[in-house]
Amino acid sequence: MTDTVLDVRNLQVQFQTDEKRVLAVDGINFQLKRGQTLGIVGESGSGKSVTSLAVMGLVPSPGKVSQGEIYFKPSEDKSKPIDLLKLSNEQKRLYRGGKISMIFQEPMSSLNPVYTCGFQLVEAILQHQTISKVQARRQAVASLQEVKLLPSDDEMRRHYVEEFQQENPGKPLPDEKEINHQINQLKLTILERYPHELSGGQLQRVMIAMAISCNPDILIADEPSTALDVTVQAAILDLLRELRDNRGMSMVFITHDLGVIAEIADTVAVMYQGKIVESGDVLQIFSNPQHPYTKGLLACRPRPEEHLKYLPTVSDFMEVTREENGKLVIREKSPDLNVGNGEQGFAVSVQPNGSRGAGERRSRGAGDRISASSASQSPLVTVRNLRVGFPVRGVFGRAKRDVMAVNKVSFDVYPGETLGLVGESGCGKSTLARTLLRLIEPIGGKIEFEGRNITHLTGKSLRQLRRQMQIIFQNPFSSLDPRMKIGEAVMEPMVIHNVGGKGKTRRDRTAYLLERVGLNPDLMNRYPHEFSGGQRQRVCVARALALKPKFIICDESVSALDVSVQAQVLNLLKELQDEFNLTYIFISHDLSVVKFMSDRIMVMNQGKIEEIGTAESIYREPETDYTRQLIASIPTGSLERIQAQQEGRRVSQLSAISDPGSVG
Repeated sequence: MTDTVLDVRNLQVQFQTDEKRVLAVDGINFQLKRGQTLGIVGESGSGKSVTSLAVMGLVPSPGKVSQGEIYFKPSEDKSKPIDLLKLSNEQKRLYRGGKISMIFQEPMSSLNPVYTCGFQLVEAILQHQTISKVQARRQAVASLQEVKLLPSDDEMRRHYVEEFQQENPGKPLPDEKEINHQINQLKLTILERYPHELSGGQLQRVMIAMAISCNPDILIADEPSTALDVTVQAAILDLLRELRDNRGMSMVFITHDLGVIAEIADTVAVMYQGKIVESGDVLQIFSNPQHPYTKGLLACRPRPEEHLKYLPTVSDFMEVTREENGKLVIREKSPDLNVGNGEQGFAVSVQPNGSRGAGERRSRGAGDRISASSASQSPLVTVRNLRVGFPVRGVFGRAKRDVMAVNKVSFDVYPGETLGLVGESGCGKSTLARTLLRLIEPIGGKIEFEGRNITHLTGKSLRQLRRQMQIIFQNPFSSLDPRMKIGEAVMEPMVIHNVGGKGKTRRDRTAYLLERVGLNPDLMNRYPHEFSGGQRQRVCVARALALKPKFIICDESVSALDVSVQAQVLNLLKELQDEFNLTYIFISHDLSVVKFMSDRIMVMNQGKIEEIGTAESIYREPETDYTRQLIASIPTGSLERIQAQQEGRRVSQLSAISDPGSVG
């Protein structure tokens, strides 16, 4: 299991635009051993995904592989390795999907919405194997059982027998033929579902089942867990580890999050601007990073066991300049940081082993600020017994019933604090946020803002209220009108509410807001597509500040960003809170991000509050099993956890060697 299955040499991928030639991948080299996982990590635009597409032979036009070799050695082939770049398109199709499979980041866009999941899974199997349609369906079911989207036949039989005995006490069990028929019907219900009928985690399992259905030698996973909740992400990582070990399969795992890499990779390649700037064993990368970019990536992700006022960013560790010939020059900065401004910051040092050590704390604790707020001030927002439901028509035309998305929720938010709201997708977080802003009508309960009941406000009164309450959404690109320049987008709330003076006065305020969120005011005549994801989110923050609100809801506002850009936006939100005395509700499924931002945390599950308390107490002493599960799912990237993972790998590999029949 130590031979090389993939050998990439001096790979170069270029995209020719009207203005210039862009090197997306610039002369990289790496090897993948059989049965091992290579983690490729870097920010958006670093060349990670283009590298994987080059291996698959799927580089989109106008891109092309301009240089290099990609050698692949199939497991059953004893001949010399094959250079995939020299194969014809027809030959590449034989390897793609059959010998080298890929899982893409967004399963909903990877699956065809007009075909059932079963049809698409069977189609992939028939494309690469000469078997009948019936055999392909059986294989599709077996793949879904392997990825744990379907229970095993024995489990389904046991569940059916238990349910039958509960519903029909004293009656004899049906015969074996009837039981098998019921089991087959359950299998069909999954195969006959369309993509929109499954959750994000279930869709990703379908994609994994499709990828492994032809027993590939290499599985490329391109950001397979980025859009998932931490608990679902943990389950997907467990599944991928199990499949890799059981099948003796090699894996290339691509992500921007080194914390996730620590959970699954054996070796790591760190990419920046199309180059691999550092590579090595996962424990070596985490314990003794050499390149400043790697150190920055390690430092900028919030760690729940620490309490920092501001997060380090990649720019704190290195300065990048470009010479006249276009060559990038990276100069390392001192790793000793004073993160933040003056006395409001936190003295942070990056240790030689890549961990962060906190020096003297220079800001008040979250608990201190909350106790001061609650003792001396009235709540800014008060919610009592709030209920939000969505009508669903009953079976066979029966009366409608309400599915409760928010069920009897009560809490307070104090001026100047950040209340973190955490929970899995579907728990009611976003519904609650939109209801507070009166974008969704509640069916019961009361909402107060500054002591005034706003539950049933309408018309002009509601419009005036919204000057004080704003929201920043998850996806900055869909939040901005693509036909509207960013200056106009920031100015639009002032125009709608007829505030901020006239033309020049509004433009001056827009310029000030753009400058305050870290953007050059000279860029206000550009369109959203001309900015990166992090820059677009800064525009959304500036827009939210345009009306001088007191209360802002950040609804998964950093979930779609790289960890390095995420750190910059989180720092910005904290700085703006201090400057403008803002009150936040910060919503996320990532408890480590919520803990960094929040004074108090509220945990939601199935429309109800599981628990609420200070950020530190929720993390250190969780009261419910659900909260403990969320905390346990956080990819920490600690050296102890990496060592435990690596020890588990060694044990499984030794078992495979002693029992060769257990693999494959």
